[in-house]
Amino acid sequence: MVFYVSIASLIAVGFSYIGIYKSNELKQRKNCRPKTLVIIPCKGLDLGLEDNLKAITKQNYDRADYLGVVDSLQDESVSVLEKVGINYIISDYTCEKCSGKVKAIATAIKKYTDYDAYVIADSDIRPNSNWLEDLVSPLCNDRVGLSTTFPYFVPIGGLASKVKAVWGTVGQSLMESKLTRFGWGGSLAFEKSLISDKMDYFTSNISDDSALTAICKSKKLDIAYVKEARPAIYTAENFPQFWEWANRQTALSINASPRVFTYGIIFYSLYIFEFFSAVLLTSISLAFVYLFIPVAIGVYRVYERSVIKSPIFAIIYLFIPFIYLANLLKAKRMGEIIWRGRQYKLQKILDP
Repeated sequence: MVFYVSIASLIAVGFSYIGIYKSNELKQRKNCRPKTLVIIPCKGLDLGLEDNLKAITKQNYDRADYLGVVDSLQDESVSVLEKVGINYIISDYTCEKCSGKVKAIATAIKKYTDYDAYVIADSDIRPNSNWLEDLVSPLCNDRVGLSTTFPYFVPIGGLASKVKAVWGTVGQSLMESKLTRFGWGGSLAFEKSLISDKMDYFTSNISDDSALTAICKSKKLDIAYVKEARPAIYTAENFPQFWEWANRQTALSINASPRVFTYGIIFYSLYIFEFFSAVLLTSISLAFVYLFIPVAIGVYRVYERSVIKSPIFAIIYLFIPFIYLANLLKAKRMGEIIWRGRQYKLQKILDP
């Protein structure tokens, strides 16, 4: 019994520290304004696409151009790009193993070379007017290779969309530590020099953010996380759609770094063990109520990271470790993914 309590207590201390710890961020230079091309890969009609595109282009930044990239003139997004007044091109870069998004980004970079920096903006984000300035600012630090953020999800559907909103706060927690930080492809800024000598590597990958993260790390550069640049993503998924999305995100993460699976299984298994230990031991004696501290910190962090707050988030948070564990187990067995209507085979990612 003493050994069991000691193990549970030690795990509780560890998770409490993880819940509290945040890496110190590099200071941003607000006068940093490199000439920037914002690349917006578009395919189909994302939820609120017109409002998203308007928000992306209405920035307090006078040294930026905005470019949509589509697969064909028949794509449904073309009429919206024209209505908002965004120039667009057809994706035509030649690459065999790349995804449609990687192909779109490579097409833009190849054709538009007269820029100091590039920003990838997913067409489902809805940022504020300072998003671009905040996102680009860290690039003036020579130690920074990528500048990124992570979205907050605005649930406008049923319970599944609220689960996704809480699921997303875990992604934000990964960004707050340099050990687990990655470049999120929905809002990602980098200088031309980062990728100019790595285009062959970049275009041999399915995931743009995994490839750019690997390139950044290979050059021993930092990834800056800019919380102020978090965009909104409006979500109305049902449970099958959420499950497919969460498994795809997890599969791409595992494919980029197989350690994600090992660490994830250990982390969430221990968390579940600690949670049930807290329930069991507290039912015996209230003296063990301190074992719920990691859960309390977790709920607090969800509310801190959530722009849209709801009491149900606290309840959903209790189930997130089980959902993540299920995502990891499912994603590990996935040999291919379906992304934007296309099927991609997951292949081992080599070092740049």
